[in-house]
Amino acid sequence: MTTHKIGIIMNGVTGRMGLNQHLRRSVYGIMQQGGIRTRDGVIMPSPLLMGRNAQKLQAISAECGGLPWTTDLDNALADPQYTVYFDAQTTNRRAPDVSKAIKAGKHIYCEKPTSDSLEVALDLHRQAKAAGVKNGVVQDKLWLPGLLKVKTLDRLGFFGDILSVRGEFGYWVFEGDTVPAQRPSWNYRREEGGGIIIDMLCHWRYVLDNLFGEVKSVSCLGATHIPTRWDEDGKPYKCTAEDSVYATFQLASGVIAHFNSSWVVRVRRDDLLTLQIDGTKGTAVAGLRDVWIQPYGATPRPVWNPDIPQPLSFFDGWQKVPEQTGGYSNAFKVQWELFLKHVAHDEPFPWDLLAGAKGVQLAEKGIESWHKRCWVDLDLLEG
Repeated sequence: MTTHKIGIIMNGVTGRMGLNQHLRRSVYGIMQQGGIRTRDGVIMPSPLLMGRNAQKLQAISAECGGLPWTTDLDNALADPQYTVYFDAQTTNRRAPDVSKAIKAGKHIYCEKPTSDSLEVALDLHRQAKAAGVKNGVVQDKLWLPGLLKVKTLDRLGFFGDILSVRGEFGYWVFEGDTVPAQRPSWNYRREEGGGIIIDMLCHWRYVLDNLFGEVKSVSCLGATHIPTRWDEDGKPYKCTAEDSVYATFQLASGVIAHFNSSWVVRVRRDDLLTLQIDGTKGTAVAGLRDVWIQPYGATPRPVWNPDIPQPLSFFDGWQKVPEQTGGYSNAFKVQWELFLKHVAHDEPFPWDLLAGAKGVQLAEKGIESWHKRCWVDLDLLEG
């Protein structure tokens, strides 16, 4: 049994996602479990923490057993013991540093969106391909327990022919004046890479492409419902990016999908994200972890009559999908393990920078649709 050590420059670990999902629950979690077991040994990540705030990095390092840290990207990229570069910075900072890492010969793994520009996102893909470095983009929702169960239902033929997919995502993000905001202020500044279209349509692209069919066209409407918020220093600022998006997608499979995504919605549903998949033989409603199903044979027959109280309880006719596996790991951690196996043993990893560019493409076309107030087709992107 051999240990395959992989050095990883983790840029952006002082941010919410970089720290919680990628360091604590993924890379450091893999280290704590003794690495990733393979047939011939163990893959062990060796992270170098990176960011702009030395004080925060020092505290995070202490929390994680004294991991090395730096604020100097150039020196980090020059160190041959680190073969992978990971980026979880704000969107507007990502592409220049990913490009620099590619030029340094590092394998690339990064958060989405890879850029707020399709041209830049495609250029990163081409740079990585020309340099011969392995690359991947975070597409975490594919490993959520709820979506894994939906995939199993589809394989079993539960849905029959899938007709439509309806997604509801979001929650109320407080403005920051009376109750602290749950999201950083840059999310609401377009000049800093903010906006829910570039954030969430990248997610919906890979969810739809991988589960229900390739997205072919989009009709999209964005809105900035709350024009003023308060930043981390308690100062008011003008929101220059949209906080809600209402989008309809036509898929190559013939499925119609519609997603409402909002940071100004109060939740009265099973989870912060729910998907309803309607098929000829049955329907499923999936949250992040649980899925409820109603097959054709158990579908009630409602009759419209607003003059009497509704005689049916529509929540009663659903069955919860049981847990049929030995459990589910953190979705980010699962994809990290797959990527590190890709680096160490060349195992397949299709969620690359081109897949990331497809997400940026959908966001860009969504914005175009919003501004033109029309349907917009998506061109085929090829590697």
